[in-house]
Amino acid sequence: MIYLDYAATTPVNDAVLKTFSEVTKKFIGNPNSLHKLGIESKELIEASTKQLASLLGVKEKEVIYTSGATESNNTAIIGVAHKYSNRGKHIITTRLEHSSVTATMAYLQDNGYEIDFVDLDDHGLVTIENLEKLIRDDTILVSIGAVNSEIGIIQPIDKIGKYLKNNKKIIFHSDITQAIGKIKINLEDIDLASFSAQKIYGLKGIGCLIKKDHINIEPLIHGGKSTTVYRSGTPATSLIASISKALRLVLEDFNEKYQYVSDLSKYLKNQLETIQEVHLNSNEYCSPYIINISIKNIKSEVMLHALEQENIYISTQTACSTSSTSIAVLALTKNNDYASHSLRISLSHLTTKEEIDIFIEKFKNKLQELNLVHESN
Repeated sequence: MIYLDYAATTPVNDAVLKTFSEVTKKFIGNPNSLHKLGIESKELIEASTKQLASLLGVKEKEVIYTSGATESNNTAIIGVAHKYSNRGKHIITTRLEHSSVTATMAYLQDNGYEIDFVDLDDHGLVTIENLEKLIRDDTILVSIGAVNSEIGIIQPIDKIGKYLKNNKKIIFHSDITQAIGKIKINLEDIDLASFSAQKIYGLKGIGCLIKKDHINIEPLIHGGKSTTVYRSGTPATSLIASISKALRLVLEDFNEKYQYVSDLSKYLKNQLETIQEVHLNSNEYCSPYIINISIKNIKSEVMLHALEQENIYISTQTACSTSSTSIAVLALTKNNDYASHSLRISLSHLTTKEEIDIFIEKFKNKLQELNLVHESN
């Protein structure tokens, strides 16, 4: 099997799975219970939170555990909208966001909020000038993802955060799911940040929302004591321990992993650029972990399933997308053909050059076969 869909989800690290299993068996007490077993579970959660917060450079009380990035994004955006609606109902985002952001924005729009989409430059980047044009007196939230999940565009989050910091009334949220563990990111000027364990070789079902302590939000889930008042429910001790472990491990040898994937990405791009039918959508401002291409005359799903027959796995868009056309590719290229024929190849430090060579070989073979079918039709 050749797996090239790491942006959708990652295989769990054996050490993370071991931690989850051991904690599940050993720490059986409800962390909310007052007896010894409950206290032991609570102390483990506190130790895990301390490690996670230290790795991210935030305070322990700023960590909110969720079921994943989708819940984190919903909690951040809706939570701010409801809490600060007295200030205004204007929100700014981009057309490059994950569906858990865009769908949440659509929900708020249906409920009386006004959503504006900031323009992108030719490279797909948000500029301060573009953002400044949209900011109004009633703007309460700006939500811009650090790394686009389909094309891999890396937004200048540091610059945006520093600029927005001058406006005390505007809260800055960033979905950092595709950034964490892959590119260096500083949360100093980000008020709210969302991510998920499943993208960093952790388990599905656990994620985080970092909420700076000067920000208040209305919780989505009510009732039941937890680690924070902003997300009720019995704390999942083993999942919390596992996400802390996953984060620590994914950050180990960070520079070496990044350089390895960068070299591999360049190699793959060079190979793809020699293929006449392929258009490379990802550019020099993109994460090396994600490569997006479009194929002339061949539907994305057809190529995906053709490669699947060879036990090679890529994706068309984000795994959560419900559209047949990539909104992100359309926003960047302004080309409907590219947007409706796009494929995403996502890499990892686990990917080998041998796997890339096999992928290219099989990809070319399938391209030839599918073109012959297309011409005969």
